[in-house]
Amino acid sequence: MKKNYILISLFIISFVSIQLKAEVKLPAIFGDHMVLQQQTDAAIWGTAKTNKTVKVTTSWNKESYSTKSNSEGNWKLKVKTPTAGGPFSINISDGTELKLNNVLIGEVWVCSGQSNMQMIMNGYHNQPVLGSNEAIATSTNNSIRLITIEREKNLEEQKDFSGEWLECTPENVGSFSATAYFFGRMLQNALDVPVGLICSSWGGTRIEPWISDGGFENFDWVNLPNENTPSDYSQQTPTVLFNAMISPMVGYAIKGALWYQGESNRNEPQHYEKLMPGLIENWRDEWGIGDFPFYYCQIAPFNYGGGINSAFLREAQFKASTAIDNIGMACLMDVGEKNNIHPADKKAAGERLAYLALAKTYVMAGFEYSGPTLKEMTIEGSVVKLTFNHAKYGLSTFSKELLNFKVAGENQRFYPAEAFITRKGITLFSPSVEKPVAVRYAFDDWVVGELFNNEGLPASSFRTDDWEVK
Repeated sequence: MKKNYILISLFIISFVSIQLKAEVKLPAIFGDHMVLQQQTDAAIWGTAKTNKTVKVTTSWNKESYSTKSNSEGNWKLKVKTPTAGGPFSINISDGTELKLNNVLIGEVWVCSGQSNMQMIMNGYHNQPVLGSNEAIATSTNNSIRLITIEREKNLEEQKDFSGEWLECTPENVGSFSATAYFFGRMLQNALDVPVGLICSSWGGTRIEPWISDGGFENFDWVNLPNENTPSDYSQQTPTVLFNAMISPMVGYAIKGALWYQGESNRNEPQHYEKLMPGLIENWRDEWGIGDFPFYYCQIAPFNYGGGINSAFLREAQFKASTAIDNIGMACLMDVGEKNNIHPADKKAAGERLAYLALAKTYVMAGFEYSGPTLKEMTIEGSVVKLTFNHAKYGLSTFSKELLNFKVAGENQRFYPAEAFITRKGITLFSPSVEKPVAVRYAFDDWVVGELFNNEGLPASSFRTDDWEVK
């Protein structure tokens, strides 16, 4: 009798367990307080009872959508989203109902990279974010939502990760990416629509872990993980961060992506120049929604104390910004810190990314989105003249001296130049170079950028030569 009772009890427990497992479940990217991309067919997916009809009803239009779960309980469908608004709710049922509350419709951006994207509004220990206390105190905004993906790595693509959509309040903003928050705040203020920010970043990581296995077809110098990869592989292993921290949200409807990374790849600028557009094309292929906008920060100057001059990595990032369509780079030449690789001025980083998005993605006009970029160099004897794009109203140093221009002759030896802002651009010369052939601006590891357009956006470091990287 006792044996039968135990067997019956085990059967009941197993049956209940199966039933609990069979309830509708969603990956972490879906939840209360989330933002869905407006005016699109937004995918929603999850698990349910096997071979059951799953019904999704959206409160904004009272429409119902249905599909069947497969033999493993997986299902996926798309819902039509309206113009920005909310809050709304979404009901999902396979017989057991799940409801998502306080859902907004607006603009969704993925924000990724290494430590300068990961750096939260509260800063790192002894490394503050400029103006963060006031920004946090005044951050309550029901039209901004935040989710931070917990750091994980995996050799195989995963179906889910850990994270939770949160409302924009001081308690939540303090522990969210500062660069991403300042971007979202400016975007929301300018567009007056809800903004959803997804931060998936990991400090100290290279670019290769963020690219999927299929994204390395043209990069034969990269050693992909295989059966011989040790079990204690690191977060620097190619593909492992894409697998764990990007793949689970691939297909979630987004407007675009932001990126702040490069410090860990600074000694391979030639490779990075190809890997940066490679990552973008890889993510676009994975999402399958066309060439969505992708904007990234150029790394700021810093005293690395060895290795290749990081100006070559900044140059690689600048070149990458015109390699493919619908991308752009935010320059940070003026906010670097000599002994801190994490500049405190994250507001500049976030807002300069927002300028790019507002101008190029949302087609707003009347403001500048880029610092000056070299247009043409002409040489007249010992004098060099430079003209610039993105300088309609002229150039300025904002009362600083122009100290970072250098010129070289055919011997490839650079000397400091006397430089002056003119009505047409910049004129410069050096008494040490009678016949100049090349110019470099701020082309050093550590330097404080001093050249801006009238709108206050800095020029990137640049060079007119293509001499060997040293």
